[in-house]
Amino acid sequence: MPTISMFYGVLVTMYYEDAGRHHTPHIHVRYQGKKASIALEDGTVLAGDFPAKQLRMVQVWIDLHRDELLADWEMAMSGEEPFRIQPLQ
Repeated sequence: MPTISMFYGVLVTMYYEDAGRHHTPHIHVRYQGKKASIALEDGTVLAGDFPAKQLRMVQVWIDLHRDELLADWEMAMSGEEPFRIQPLQ
C-alpha cells in the first residue's frame, strides 16, 4: 500500500493490488496510532477511528484533490501504483 501523501503527521495511502475487495473509492489514513478509511466522494469515515482535527484536514485535502484522487483510484483498480499527490499546505 503506497503512500500517496503526507502532511501534518497524517499518512495517506491507497491499496492497488486487490481491486476485487474495494468497491467504494477511498483512502486509508494514519495518525499517531489511529487509522481510518475515508470515502473520496464525501469525506465520510467508512471504518476506523480518527481524531476530529486531523479528519477535518483530510476532508479539506480530499476536496482540493478529488479529481487527482479519483484518477489514482482508477489506476489502483487497474493494478497500477497510484501517483503521489501534493500535501495540504
